[in-house]
Amino acid sequence: MAPAFPALQSGNGITAGTNYLPAEPDRVLWGRLPRRGDRPVATVEAGATLVLDTISHEGILADQGSDPVAYFGSHGVDPAEILTDTVEVVARRTREPGAGSHIVTGPIAVAGARPGDLLAVRVEDLAMRAPYGVISTRHGRGVLAGSHALDADYGQFCRVERIDETWCGTMPIGPGRAAFPLAPFLGIMGVATDTEDRVNSVPPGPHGGNIDIKLLTVGATLFLPVQVPEALFYIGDPHFAQGDGEVALTALEAPLRATLTFDLVPAERVRAALPGGVGPFAAGHGLVVPTGMDADLDVALAHCVGHAVDLLGALFDADPRAAYLYLSAATDFTISQAVDLVRGVHGRIRVRDFAHTAQSDLGRLILERAR
Repeated sequence: MAPAFPALQSGNGITAGTNYLPAEPDRVLWGRLPRRGDRPVATVEAGATLVLDTISHEGILADQGSDPVAYFGSHGVDPAEILTDTVEVVARRTREPGAGSHIVTGPIAVAGARPGDLLAVRVEDLAMRAPYGVISTRHGRGVLAGSHALDADYGQFCRVERIDETWCGTMPIGPGRAAFPLAPFLGIMGVATDTEDRVNSVPPGPHGGNIDIKLLTVGATLFLPVQVPEALFYIGDPHFAQGDGEVALTALEAPLRATLTFDLVPAERVRAALPGGVGPFAAGHGLVVPTGMDADLDVALAHCVGHAVDLLGALFDADPRAAYLYLSAATDFTISQAVDLVRGVHGRIRVRDFAHTAQSDLGRLILERAR
């Protein structure tokens, strides 16, 4: 089958003067996240836009032969459609024992960022880099782990096709096939942890990281509480599509080129609007999206609801008790993912529901990004 579009190789389509970060072997981490004191591979000013390439971990892991040319070739992919940066990373980098699976592009210093600030990262564009991807389950980490029929290490190669003017992933399923619409987003967006060691890339946390919220498509903004000087931002775990919950273990994993814009909210403005503290949250598509994370899904939900109450107060001057009741009647709380050691929950607060808005600088920025 002819590819749906040519592979977007490193550097291709980048015009002169573009602020661009390729996913070269010396500009990525494998399975670990940046920590305090790490040397950045690029620096941006607040307000700047940066184009970054990402690499998918699927097709390069040990249980797939650690050879993307052989793995994807076995599924009929022409060598010209295999990303050269993926091949180079496998050849030059080693995943250490105990590390996560993800290839992480970064860290990127944001000039002037300090702990307590909020880093606002707007997704301006996401370009698919390859006309294929992979869904998999392994390590006994899907939600049906322990099921004799389903619990093993296996995956499915998927092609990208244009069907009725919609980009779709396609896969065999029984005697026929399934086709599902694509909605690309970055599973990992985060800031460095304030730790001596680089933490595993799998569990998300206050730093963001592997939060796997499928609403973070083009037009959304992710707000991240800065943990270390210069933030040391990074991205990875690119997805072409994901169902909330990500129940088997992975989404449709496939490489993306991301265009992102960075803004900073100073700590004093954050404290003025959210004196109780703040965790990662998002805004876009008419929504404000609080998050909650914990190894216990019930605790993750409680954190998310509490975060939502705080955001309603900051954005709409809502009384906490009224906010709590509103959330019960009007807001969906959804499992982001249940497979990454730390579970994630996110809420969907509709901005259009509210007649009054607060006048804090942070509140105005969040609502501007939500609309």
